[in-house]
Amino acid sequence: MADAASRLRSLAEQMLGAPLPLRLKAWDGSQAGPSDAPTLVVRNRRALRRMLFRPGELGLARAWVAGDLEVEGDLYAALDVLAGLLWEREEDARGLVQAVRDPGVRAAARELLKLAGPPIPPAPPREEIRRPRRKLHTRRTDKRAISHHYDVGNDFYEIVLGPSMVYSCAYWDEAGTLETAQRDKLELVCAKLGLKEGRRLLDVGCGWGSMAIHAAREHGVGVVGVTLSQEQAAYARKRVADEGLTDRVEIRVQDYRDVADGPFDAISSIGMAEHVGAEKYLEYARRLHDLLKPGGRLLNHQIGRRPQRDESAYEVDEFIDSYVFPDGELAPVGTTVAQLERAGFEVRDVESLREHYALTLRRWVDNLEADWDRAVRLTSPGRARVWRLYMAACALAFAHNRIGVNQVLAVRTPESGTSGLPLRPRTWHG
Repeated sequence: MADAASRLRSLAEQMLGAPLPLRLKAWDGSQAGPSDAPTLVVRNRRALRRMLFRPGELGLARAWVAGDLEVEGDLYAALDVLAGLLWEREEDARGLVQAVRDPGVRAAARELLKLAGPPIPPAPPREEIRRPRRKLHTRRTDKRAISHHYDVGNDFYEIVLGPSMVYSCAYWDEAGTLETAQRDKLELVCAKLGLKEGRRLLDVGCGWGSMAIHAAREHGVGVVGVTLSQEQAAYARKRVADEGLTDRVEIRVQDYRDVADGPFDAISSIGMAEHVGAEKYLEYARRLHDLLKPGGRLLNHQIGRRPQRDESAYEVDEFIDSYVFPDGELAPVGTTVAQLERAGFEVRDVESLREHYALTLRRWVDNLEADWDRAVRLTSPGRARVWRLYMAACALAFAHNRIGVNQVLAVRTPESGTSGLPLRPRTWHG
């Protein structure tokens, strides 16, 4: 009988109808495939059962999080190959149906089932969020989703993000470090918002307080920062106190919909709008519009996806929804701009920072891998694997233009038509 790796490779190629561009290493120590290809390690038969009972991305993710699958060598190269295989099969739906009907493919699937062992579906890893079907984006469900993502532990985020504690894409030049690139991003936001001493800023989804602190310290503004995460708020308040900025910065555990002490001169929303959801986005935009003074500016920094021919067919990414951002939704940048305009904003500038996020994510992966043992102690082996997979896969998605990130500058322009922006506004790039 052939060794496990050779059998797996042969069966996979029968089912794919093409050569497998990966090297396989199986639980019995056997290996098969090109020696110069990324190596996918199948540590046990349970990995096969996970993928068979939940074919596609989620089955692979469950096997990875549980430690049943690993990669030896270049993680990015392996993920690039796997992502290509998954997306090609999903996009070629007709070919997939035909393949399932093929007797040879069906025979290969039955053989794979035998190789996988007892036909009992493994329980999902404990890091996977369990939730009943419910209405999305209520105050209660939003708070639960934010807690799942951000209350992993401040010490863990310190490892990943570094001293800046900025959890959004940095703004890179040719030779910058992560810290200088994050500082430059915060300064870019402040410049676009036209922050000056004495003005008032609302930072929606304030995270660990980095934007609020930078704006108050460098530009003399008063800041209200709101978050739904108790851990973030406690951390941010300590940082504010350590900086001696308690007279200028207030950090609240509060839903943005409950902010009642406007108007503000400016609003920053950095990496928060992805949590809002399509059904609630217009409400979000209108609420921020109402919280601004006439002439006030909004800087909306948001991840976006490529548009689909049939937008009603959009589905959230299974892995990210189950392990990283529950209930998160991405929209094309054109949809975001349209919704902001419907809410009454005048959109004045749209800037893509897509390549900047690919660079940022790779630095975060480097940080995690450099302090891996401590990250595992602070969370769990499965949680650390979630974050390594999530960030590496997203780095590739940004690099290949599968997703993007955009800064949209919008103004609550008064009836007079005076926007308050200079005739050549992009002087903020220096």
